Amino acid sequence: MAKILVVDDEEHIRLLYSEELSEAGYEVITAADGYKLTERIDSEKPDLVILDIKMIDYNGLDLLQEIRNKFYNLPVILCTAYDTFKDDIKSIAADFYVIKSFDLTELKKKIVMALEANIPSP
Repeated sequence: MAKILVVDDEEHIRLLYSEELSEAGYEVITAADGYKLTERIDSEKPDLVILDIKMIDYNGLDLLQEIRNKFYNLPVILCTAYDTFKDDIKSIAADFYVIKSFDLTELKKKIVMALEANIPSP
């Protein structure tokens, strides 16, 4: 079972994602912000990170750079309410970019794609 870390400052989003992704068979852990995020990734060892961009006191694109610097192969899906960040050069470091929606169909597809792409060859 894949473990997913959801990083979002909105509690209702964390709850929604946690519930929906748990029902889909994933183990879900959440973080309300980017505080000590790389240490949390180091200890929890998630298979994938879903990362909000606009958080109080944290910029998800900067956190993405930190994750890439320390965990190069860890799949990261940027999930935001704004499509304007798609054009930000920093966002290309993410595996996928998903616009937030209460319909998680698109997000679930990207999760499957990211996890499949990251399976090591036998």
